[in-house]
Amino acid sequence: MSWDDWLLAFHLISAAAYGSAIILFWALIVAIRNTDTADQTLRMAPMVKVGTIFVGIGAAGTIIFGIWLALSVRNYDIWDGWIIAAIVLWAIAGATGGRAGKEYERPMHKAQELQSAGQSGANSELLAVNRTQAGVLFHALATLAFVLIVIDMVWKPGA
Repeated sequence: MSWDDWLLAFHLISAAAYGSAIILFWALIVAIRNTDTADQTLRMAPMVKVGTIFVGIGAAGTIIFGIWLALSVRNYDIWDGWIIAAIVLWAIAGATGGRAGKEYERPMHKAQELQSAGQSGANSELLAVNRTQAGVLFHALATLAFVLIVIDMVWKPGA
């Protein structure tokens, strides 16, 4: 196996980690939509940490190994249109995904407040923040950007 093959393997593993995290967060979004107690909301925190780690590994790995590949492989140049498109989409996915994460931090903080106050029953305010439409929208945009990156990587328009 050549060095470029290793770079491609690490790039693809990173993309798989990123995509897995996006799917995990969709599962958490669906799970939390009908959650109205602090305990149920806070029970999701360990999976949020796993998803966050996978996003970090995936985002860092895809950009680092992707740019390294663009510089290493003879047929590709960093200024190729499809590579620039992938980098722009990567930035959009990161920005919108980060914004979705901020929206979903609000329910966790609210749940911690309720738990600290000894309120363990159903709470309509917690249910409302768990159903954040902005969080769903931003995560949907991040997902769309990721899917467009995959399409761009597979078909390499203009290459």
